Amino acid sequence: MQKPKILLIEDEEDIAALIKLQSDISGYKLIVAYDGLNGYEAVEKELPDLIVLDIMLPGQSGLDVCRKIKTNQNLNHIPIIIISAKSEETDVVLGLELGADDYVTKPFSPRVLFSRVKAVLRRNNEGEKPLQSISFGDFTIELEKYLVKKRDKSIQLTLSEFGILRRLVSNRGKVLTRNQLLDDLQSDDAFVVDRNIDVHVAALRKKLGPNFEFIETVRGVGYRFRSDD
Repeated sequence: MQKPKILLIEDEEDIAALIKLQSDISGYKLIVAYDGLNGYEAVEKELPDLIVLDIMLPGQSGLDVCRKIKTNQNLNHIPIIIISAKSEETDVVLGLELGADDYVTKPFSPRVLFSRVKAVLRRNNEGEKPLQSISFGDFTIELEKYLVKKRDKSIQLTLSEFGILRRLVSNRGKVLTRNQLLDDLQSDDAFVVDRNIDVHVAALRKKLGPNFEFIETVRGVGYRFRSDD
């Protein structure tokens, strides 16, 4: 069986070495580029299964590389995980809105990074097949019926609340920014009165119960529906 091919674009050699070691342990083939320009050329040449992309790169920033990949119809299907320093939260948000699939903040555990790699590859391989229903904990969501149940009891949600929940569940494990959630609601059939996504999420959590912990707040970025990983 062929190993999944990961392209790492990272200028710090010590970090690249640690990631290479964990890649070998985890059963992936890792290719490394050390700057943005060579990184983008490696994407075109290697067509990797996934890209791990640092934001701060010499030559061309990680955000520019991300933008070029996601606007290239031959490359935009390749998932991207951003790695960044905590001080770069606004860049992380921009990266996610450009089309990156997830991010990991430095300093990080290589094992955590490859747990995210595994989750993103699994989601990507599942394709775009629309979910009909999904169950987690005591809850069942009938996505096309706009119905949420806790055990056998229905929970009444507004269209905006249901739209947020549906979007998060359909992208389980993926960080979604507030702007992404708002844009989805605006293009959905939900009429959004309050544009503050945090207000809707707070109301959603309250209705789903005090022990509802599936929706995680990603500080400074947005929200993520908890993955099983």
